[in-house]
This record gives sequence, structure tokens and C-alpha cells, in this order.
Amino acid sequence: MQRGRRIAFDYGDVRIGVAICDADGILATPLTTLRSADKKLKNKILEIFQEFEPIKIYVGRPSNMDGSSGSAVGKALEFRDFLLTLTNSPIELIDERLSTVSGARSLRDSGVRSKESKSRIDEAAAVAILEFALSIEENRT
Repeated sequence: MQRGRRIAFDYGDVRIGVAICDADGILATPLTTLRSADKKLKNKILEIFQEFEPIKIYVGRPSNMDGSSGSAVGKALEFRDFLLTLTNSPIELIDERLSTVSGARSLRDSGVRSKESKSRIDEAAAVAILEFALSIEENRT
């Protein structure tokens, strides 16, 4: 696997969870939660890209349990297209089935109630997306 940081986004109408991994692609961790309607969203994402210099970016692709496109896939594609205007790094859509469920379960298991921290759920969902993407990358090599 190529050395360098990777970033994952879990796009939502209200919040965008962001996760990052170490340069070796081993550990995915929550980074932040952004507000989708924030007027400074572009600048905040540019700051993240400048600080971490990702070699690859992943965006969660909403899918139904049968693998068909979810109703929100168009919004994820628009977000990917928006990111393409901000970076030259490759961007890949990653199936995000169950990422939010997985994130909420991880937080609940660690004692955090979902009502207390919706933004942390979005970050945990981004971590799940990134972990899945890293496992795919590892299997490609």
C-alpha cells in the first residue's frame, strides 16, 4: 500500500463526518464534523487538505442493503464533485452500508449515547468508511 494519509467523508444533509488515517494506512481515527450548510465549508475542507495532504479521499456512497443505490447517492455524488474542485487527489466512492449503524454501535459500546453526540456518530461513520476503504486497498496489493 502506498504510504500517505487518506481521508474519508460521511456526507449528510446536516453534518459531514470526517476521518483520517496515519501515513501507513493502519489506524483510522475521527477528525471532525463539519456543517453541510456552513458558509465556510469550502475553506474548512481546504484547510484539512492543506494540513494533512491526503493521497486519497473517500466519500461514503449510500447504498440499500441489496446493494442498489440509495436515495441519497445523488447528494454524495454532488459532494464528491465539489471535492474534485478543491483537490487533485483521487476521490473514490465507498459503499457506506451500515457505517452509521456501526458508528453508533461503537460509540454506544464505549458508553456514549447517540442522543448526546450526533456529530460523534458522523465521525465514527466516517471512520467505518475509511476502515472499509483501507481494507479494500490492502487486498488490492
